Amino acid sequence: MSTHQPKAAKGGKWRAPAMFGALALLFILEGTLSNTFFSGHWDNALGILRVGLISAILALGVNIQWGYAGLFNTGVVGFLALGGLAPVLVSMPPTPGAFAAGGWGILIALCIAMATLVAAVFLWGRLPARLRGWAVAATLVLGFFAYRAFFDPAVEAVQAINPSAQGYLGGIGLPVLLSWPIGAALAAAAAWVVGKTALGLRSDYLAIATLGIGEIIVAVLRNEEWLDRGVLNVNGIPRPWPVPYETNLQQDPGFLARAASFGLDPMTGSTLLVKVLYCLLFIAVLGLLIWAAQLALNSPWGRMMRAIRDNEVAAAAMGKNVTGRHLQIFIIGSAVLGLAGAMLISLDGQMTPSAYNPLRYTFLIWVMVIVGGSGNNWGSVLGGLLIWFVWIKAGEWGPTLMGMLADHLADGTLKSHLVDSAPHMRLVIMGVILLAVLRFSPRGLLPER
Repeated sequence: MSTHQPKAAKGGKWRAPAMFGALALLFILEGTLSNTFFSGHWDNALGILRVGLISAILALGVNIQWGYAGLFNTGVVGFLALGGLAPVLVSMPPTPGAFAAGGWGILIALCIAMATLVAAVFLWGRLPARLRGWAVAATLVLGFFAYRAFFDPAVEAVQAINPSAQGYLGGIGLPVLLSWPIGAALAAAAAWVVGKTALGLRSDYLAIATLGIGEIIVAVLRNEEWLDRGVLNVNGIPRPWPVPYETNLQQDPGFLARAASFGLDPMTGSTLLVKVLYCLLFIAVLGLLIWAAQLALNSPWGRMMRAIRDNEVAAAAMGKNVTGRHLQIFIIGSAVLGLAGAMLISLDGQMTPSAYNPLRYTFLIWVMVIVGGSGNNWGSVLGGLLIWFVWIKAGEWGPTLMGMLADHLADGTLKSHLVDSAPHMRLVIMGVILLAVLRFSPRGLLPER
């Protein structure tokens, strides 16, 4: 027994470096090896890496909620979408004449809505039981009609301004990097509202509540054209510093000379440089987050959170405010999700509310956390990068493998069915990976220590 323990400790010590080394090898093969499974282009490898880094931040946010406190948030897509709204509100230029046409009416309507809710809560707590139901109902009805009286004409006036290209209030024209912490703040504010109402529920009911709230947030963004153009999309969101545009690089004689010295044509060189700068910027953000998360996890606060997660009854008996701490960790994790949402929109350069798919932005993020290792921050980073790499490549591997299988079959219903089902192999591969990890390493590739 005494001889076995050091070996286990040694294996655990080198497990994380080995895992990240294998992950780095995958990206290197993607950039250098051209065959059935790898493209052999650094352009593809860097493209996967930069979104993988954002996915790692998303997985870290979910891990903070689930791994630290056991909070099952199935509304990840909603907090991500709120964060994505920040670059629109902060970095896009204001639409000329929009605020004068309807901005004040929208603000008055929102103030009426907030005042109505506050009044309803006040009446519910102060009036006797036989009166408060009628009083609250009357308050809500009157507030609704007053809200619509200001809101509807104001929205129509805003959306009538150059609807083909604008038709919304616009932003305030500040640098896009400033929108990232604001995206985190928007998601944190929404998490406070959600947490105050839902964190008293048990884990399964919390999952149902957050699932519904996430879909509500996405539905609002899809339909409120005055805010973010809805399904019409907001295009031309500026890039964050220090990432330039490829066309500007291709007109720079100094860059052209440096690209030629590496044997690169202007288009390839500019594309690679932009993707490298994005990766470096995202690595810097991820590094700060993982540093802060590790400090928090190893602090007395982190040990308290894990004690609450493991036994809420015992923690409450020791005088810990379980609901208060849950609210705290829920807000922190949601802020990280909002930050990642703002980064993703800055990368895409456009706000597309219809693209917020729960399969991609909730289910897949949970797969990253489970595969990487719940409760381990580095495991979340590993899972985010690995699962995103496999998710992208599985879209290529699935049809290739299915085509190889179908080539050996005679023409008929089975062969046509397999060929038609090839695009769905991505989901099958994700399911197989998840089941394999749960079977052979149920605590993830990098388990919590």
